[in-house]
Amino acid sequence: MQAAVGDRIVVKGHRVGEPDRGAEVLVVRGEDGGPPYLVRWEDDGHEGVFFPGPDAVVHHFRAERAG
Repeated sequence: MQAAVGDRIVVKGHRVGEPDRGAEVLVVRGEDGGPPYLVRWEDDGHEGVFFPGPDAVVHHFRAERAG
């Protein structure tokens, strides 16, 4: 997974009816856009270091604005 500052990471809900959870990437700490990331969670504003799992997807900010 590769992300840049301003991208959005979405973690899919793990149970039926559980909503997806989104976060904004604030800092990329890995090499070449890789994890870990410092993120701000949309639902509660909490900031923390995040290591994405296979249930996470990156929505690239630049690609979404261009399209």
